[in-house]
Amino acid sequence: MSLLVVGSVAYDGIETPFGKTDRILGGSATYISLASSYFAKQINLVGVVGNDFADEDIDLLKSKDIDLEGLQIDKSGKTFFWKGKYHYDLNNRDTLDTQLNVFEHFNPVIPDSYKDARYVALGNIEPSLQGRVLEQVNKPDFVVMDTMNLWIEITPDALKETLKGVDLLVINDSEARELAEEPNLIKAADIVRAMGPKMLIIKKGEHGALLFTKNEIFSAPAYPVIDIFDPTGAGDSFLGGLLGWVDYTNDLSTDNLRKAVIFGSVMASFCVEKFGPERLKNLTEKEIYDRYREFRSLSRIPEVD
Repeated sequence: MSLLVVGSVAYDGIETPFGKTDRILGGSATYISLASSYFAKQINLVGVVGNDFADEDIDLLKSKDIDLEGLQIDKSGKTFFWKGKYHYDLNNRDTLDTQLNVFEHFNPVIPDSYKDARYVALGNIEPSLQGRVLEQVNKPDFVVMDTMNLWIEITPDALKETLKGVDLLVINDSEARELAEEPNLIKAADIVRAMGPKMLIIKKGEHGALLFTKNEIFSAPAYPVIDIFDPTGAGDSFLGGLLGWVDYTNDLSTDNLRKAVIFGSVMASFCVEKFGPERLKNLTEKEIYDRYREFRSLSRIPEVD
């Protein structure tokens, strides 16, 4: 099995009520790859960085057995940079600075050795670029896609076209309502699935996530994290944990997808405990599986006599 991850590789400047960092590794492809590295057998990353991308960050990705043949290094400029400040409840943030740099002209080129990937993660990038990836791969078994309000608003046609080739879409509750033009999440899920994705996950932040398949709805709890320092990358870590588990098990059954949602939630819960991807660097198998068991206990409902 192999997992293809396409998205942004970036540097972030992050300020939360609990601290600040001026520059730390970030980007959707980074978080997805790091989170999935604890499960997936082979991860192939496609992205672009600039002349300022640090050797230590290359070494970090390689240390997790993430193949970087598809990582373009553009010497003509700097790496994509985003700076944001989170409010006290951490659900809202202000973007203080966005420098696209070399990412502005990113054209995802999939190396021949990546084209037979069985599983594909389309990180949150412009929908036409996500569609370009699907044109280059050879009939993957399972394609998971992330998107955001920006693309729903400014590139709706390209987004809907790309959705036709996707198996699972992962979005948050406000994005689901906006894409479907429907306030009720259950009705919105049906509308979005009719656009192409066979399955849909609606993330609800601190209130968990909902998995919609053909005949079922699965409600996953959120982990009650005590020390939340930085929510950046939590959604991408969720996607990475989910698809990493699917790659590890090579099982697309409904029961296994439920497990995958929980493993996605596990990785997201670890991500928020430190700034950037720091917490994802040195997790142990015991930590991951212990937290999975804690998730299971959170939603155990007693039988009625």
